[in-house]
Amino acid sequence: MYKYKIPTTPPKNTGFTLLELLVVIVIIGLLAAYVGPKYFAQLGKSEVTIAKSQIEAFDKAVDTFRLDVGRFPTAEEGLSALNIKPADAEKWNGPYLKKDIPLDPWGHPYIYKVPGTKGDFEIISYGKDGQPGGVGDDADISNQ
Repeated sequence: MYKYKIPTTPPKNTGFTLLELLVVIVIIGLLAAYVGPKYFAQLGKSEVTIAKSQIEAFDKAVDTFRLDVGRFPTAEEGLSALNIKPADAEKWNGPYLKKDIPLDPWGHPYIYKVPGTKGDFEIISYGKDGQPGGVGDDADISNQ
C-alpha cells in the first residue's frame, strides 16, 4: 500500500534559552571566583622573589667590591659605586653589575646602609608600601 509520509520540519527556535545562558554565566563566575584569588596571590609572591633575587645579586656585588677595593661602599656612594668608580677607589675593577641599579618590583629604590643592623652592610626593600615594617607584601626584605 501507499504510505503517506508527513514531512518533518526543524524547529524554528534553535538557540539557547535564557535559563541555559544563566547557568553557563553562573558556572563561569564560580570558576573565576575560585581561580582569580589564587592567581593574584601568586603575583605577589613573584614580586617578593624578584626582590630577594636582586638583593642577593647586590650582596654578592658589594662583597666583590670589598675584595677589590678593600672596603665597602660608603653610605654616600651607595649601590651606585658598583657601576660607577668612586674617586678614591684605585683598585676598583668594576662594573660589578651588568646593568644599573633597578628599582624594587614595587617601584621604590633599594636602601643601602653602612653599617647594617646585623652586619657590615644592609640592602633593604621596604616592600609594597615603601615604608619600614609591615606584613605580607608590605614586609621589609633584606640581605640580613
